[in-house]
Amino acid sequence: MDDELRDRIREAAETNALLNAVKHDSEAQVGAIMGPLMGENPEFREHGDEIPGVIAPVVERVNGMDADERRERLAELAPEKLEELESEDEGEDHPLPDLPNADEYDTVRMRVAPNPNGPWHIGHARMAAVVGTYKERYDGEFICRFDDTDPETKRPDLDAYDAILDAIDYLGFEPDDVVNASDRVEIYYEYARELIEKGGAYTCSCPQGEFSDLKNNGEACPHREKDAETTRSEFEAMVDGDYDSGEMVLRVRTDITHKNPALRDFVAFRMVDTPHPREAAEEYRCWPMLDFQSGLDDHLLGVTHIIRGIDLQDSAKRQGFVYDYFDWEYPEVIHWGHVQVDAYDVPLSTSSIAELIADGDLAGWDDPRAPTVASLERRGIRGEAVVDAMIELGTSTSNVDLAMSSIYSNNRDLIDDDSDRAFFVRDTDDHGSLVERQIVGGPDAGEPPLHPDFEERGRREIPVAGGVAVEGDDLPAHGERIWLKGYGCVRHTRDAFEYTGDDIDAVREEGVDVIHWAPADGPVLRLRTMDGDVSGIAEPGVLGYEADDVVQFERIGFARFDDIAEDSDTESVAYFAHP
Repeated sequence: MDDELRDRIREAAETNALLNAVKHDSEAQVGAIMGPLMGENPEFREHGDEIPGVIAPVVERVNGMDADERRERLAELAPEKLEELESEDEGEDHPLPDLPNADEYDTVRMRVAPNPNGPWHIGHARMAAVVGTYKERYDGEFICRFDDTDPETKRPDLDAYDAILDAIDYLGFEPDDVVNASDRVEIYYEYARELIEKGGAYTCSCPQGEFSDLKNNGEACPHREKDAETTRSEFEAMVDGDYDSGEMVLRVRTDITHKNPALRDFVAFRMVDTPHPREAAEEYRCWPMLDFQSGLDDHLLGVTHIIRGIDLQDSAKRQGFVYDYFDWEYPEVIHWGHVQVDAYDVPLSTSSIAELIADGDLAGWDDPRAPTVASLERRGIRGEAVVDAMIELGTSTSNVDLAMSSIYSNNRDLIDDDSDRAFFVRDTDDHGSLVERQIVGGPDAGEPPLHPDFEERGRREIPVAGGVAVEGDDLPAHGERIWLKGYGCVRHTRDAFEYTGDDIDAVREEGVDVIHWAPADGPVLRLRTMDGDVSGIAEPGVLGYEADDVVQFERIGFARFDDIAEDSDTESVAYFAHP
């Protein structure tokens, strides 16, 4: 990192630190400004490991100002940001638009309709977040319907049913009804029989390619005009499993010359040789296609409003033909664009994630490198933070990008006050191999606060008698000083740290860097992150926490403890949440 870049980072950090301190009326934190700093300045990202050390003195300087000084300085550096902060409309109750015609329904009833072919990735959480929020807003009802009528191409995963319900619970919602479509096959058969009687469906044995050619040319297949009795007989043979896969389908009769070929005589039922993985459904071989099953269930389950992807507009039109045959009114529909999520190397795809897990490249669905809801939960990110970020995306028909920094910012606001501070010294090539030094002179222990904003919570006692460990990148040159946070100023001399007794002006006025540290004989800890596992030494107090407790490792970020060892020699495990 050259001096010019270092100066730019300091300037940007000062603005963000001031903004953070003014917004929350408290001291700024290095971790809290890392996300905005990187988001606004992508060119800084390749230096992410060095930046905390560069900006720590800037943050300390900002924290040394009083409230009026911070506001005045922010007005000098970024008046537009101060103006925006002061003009934020705190009265906005509904970041989501009103549901269309909601007052025409006694009860607003919406659904999420997951295919349980795997646990949810982050993109799936958007639907539950928005539907759950609308339920609360309109005092409505929330259905979780598992659209599991494809035993072959998107084969259900038996563990995914509970995993998806767990994800909904994590997001803070409870469905009013949980329905498995695979339990309702007999209902779909009955409506198919009624549709046949109405002249709305016919059985077809055309090879797929042959029918496709006819359809694309706007020509009817030879089976289209067969009588209802023959269609009934052949459909019952389908139900009885008398045909092989691909041998016979039931088609909905639409308009064979419709301008959109995708709407011409679409398939409602097909034969599937692969048994369903659920025991209750394993005997069925005649399965409804999603457009038929989902459209039918939306009516039968009383759904008033549907949210679906903009790419599924044809689904609503296909289902509209079926509704017309039964003289039903179609629910209100909101189409939205897809959501993309940054910060991950793993694709936002259930099949891709499952493949990486099967190949051993990911440890499981809750691996911190996986863009999944289970991973967010294990990392200690609250569901409320995810929901708030999702509803801020709105329901635009355009594709939207979800910045993980928005989830992190929301979560930081939720957990910061309750999260104790702790030290963790990483032993990696990225941060310089861990270095141990004896302390010469000075107190027997450091006493940093448990939380800088809540002095009444007390202080941590961190002994230094056995020497201290610091990250290699933080080690100053011989003769240079460093400030051990919560302990004081030391000078690196003769392979030791000599206590100098300098006061905080060494940091505020003389530019001495502030670093974190740990006792050389502190407990071993492994931090699981999105970039892989990081090992190192923590302060002794970490052994007093329990699994699920969240702390902020100073200059690193928030982490959730996953497994606490019984002693210092046994490795504890924590999951990194975010800066």
